[in-house]
Amino acid sequence: MRRASLALGLLCLLLALPVISLASAWLALDAAALEVLRHQFTTVLADYTRGSLMLAVAVGVGVAMVGTGAAVAVTLFDFPGRRLFELTLLLPLAMPAYVLAYVYTDTLQSSGALQIWLRGLTGARGALWPDVRSLWGAVVLFVLALYPYVYLLTRTALAGRGSTLLEAARLLGAGLVRRIVTIALPLARPAIAAGVSLALMETLADYGVGAYFGLQTYTTGIYRAWLSFGDRLAAAQLATVLLVVVGLLAWAEQKAQARLRYATTRPAGRGADAQPLRLRGLPAAIAVLVCALPVLAGFVIPVLLLLRLVVREALYGEFGLPWDRFLGWSWSTLQLAGTAAVLAALLALALALALRWRPAPLLQAGVRVVSLGYAVPGAVIAIGLLLPAGWLQQRFPGSTWGTILTSTTLGLVYAYLVRFSAVALQSVQAGMARLPTSLDESGRMLGAGPWRLFVQVHGPLLLPSVLGAALLVFVDVMKELPATLVLRPFDSDTLAVVAYQLARDERLAEAALPSLAIVAVGLIPVLMLARAIRRADR
Repeated sequence: MRRASLALGLLCLLLALPVISLASAWLALDAAALEVLRHQFTTVLADYTRGSLMLAVAVGVGVAMVGTGAAVAVTLFDFPGRRLFELTLLLPLAMPAYVLAYVYTDTLQSSGALQIWLRGLTGARGALWPDVRSLWGAVVLFVLALYPYVYLLTRTALAGRGSTLLEAARLLGAGLVRRIVTIALPLARPAIAAGVSLALMETLADYGVGAYFGLQTYTTGIYRAWLSFGDRLAAAQLATVLLVVVGLLAWAEQKAQARLRYATTRPAGRGADAQPLRLRGLPAAIAVLVCALPVLAGFVIPVLLLLRLVVREALYGEFGLPWDRFLGWSWSTLQLAGTAAVLAALLALALALALRWRPAPLLQAGVRVVSLGYAVPGAVIAIGLLLPAGWLQQRFPGSTWGTILTSTTLGLVYAYLVRFSAVALQSVQAGMARLPTSLDESGRMLGAGPWRLFVQVHGPLLLPSVLGAALLVFVDVMKELPATLVLRPFDSDTLAVVAYQLARDERLAEAALPSLAIVAVGLIPVLMLARAIRRADR
């Protein structure tokens, strides 16, 4: 058992290789590296910092407003369609931001169908509104795709005591606005902070929207430094800055999550006083609008537009995507996602069991490393693997280890495990926490060893959690773009990469089909989450 714990601990530390390699790049800081840093500071660093900061601040404010407004509406008030909105507000989680960028660009650009129709109707000429491919266009798309993080956590925080405390404040004479401002929002503040932190980590890690819109951010700068200029030092320095920023956000999210227990304690019982406040007339219409707009703009309209593009391309044009190639891309994506999902789920299961049976210090340290993996952007992981690969090629010219790390399926799956093992571990650990330790004690008293205890007790009880973990990793790999774009094997594309390349070449109608496939797969965990929430509310 001790050897197994040691092996798992070393495996976890192996997953920290990308971050360690970035740190080692700074340890070898010489005159050339200092010159690169000075050059970046005087040329592009200010633009990257300004662009990333403006994007993060605007997205943070936007997701806080939209997510909190929707959560307050469905939790504290009752209005027509409330039960439906409780679930449909989660649907944009299945829509990657880069897919929103493709579909809205095709529709809203000057040569898009909507502006052509309006110009024909009004006789106007030229563009009717600014180009959607801008910083503020990206802000709107990120808000539509990421507000469910804030909505979900805030709804959970308010569901326990929000209605009860608001009713008590009403009986004491407080008006509606005062009740929301002085009770509901402070009660949900840790949840809002945690949701905003998660949304900002996703925003800063994004590459698809930033590259497609031509934004100056750290992520686009990392890829530009490596792929366009071949400057590994500049890419490593930018990746380190991004990693530090995302690490601070992860720390803030964990601190906020730790405070959520004060906001989610449920009362002993729910009487009539704890029921949501019934809205009628104009207030009810406003509540419907607050909930309907994010769902329509973030999921329903984009899906309808994607379906329209696919149908139009299939019926009225020469379909640009040969079905055999599309099936090949789909099969490649399914293989990668399936392999990474199975390995991540098995690793998470082994770690959870080892921690339960023998929590050695090395293993605990390794688990902490794995738990932080989801906060590491795909761009950072890619550069963190390219650096040791380049070092191996220089040190051992005839060696194939560098190629294995950067241009094979093995290297790509390794990058997925670094990024998404945390998702699987969180799911399995949540299932393990529901198993009382008395099960282990009873099994040992009956003479069962660890293996028999796993086969007959832990395994069957943890099966739903392990399957859920594999599904979450599967969907995340389907949507992953930055690491896949750099590390994928030659002549082996995924649906996300194909959609990005087609959209970059302005073949937006052809990009609709792979984008729609990604969204369809992403719906599976969202529907499962909605079902779990519905059961918890009963």
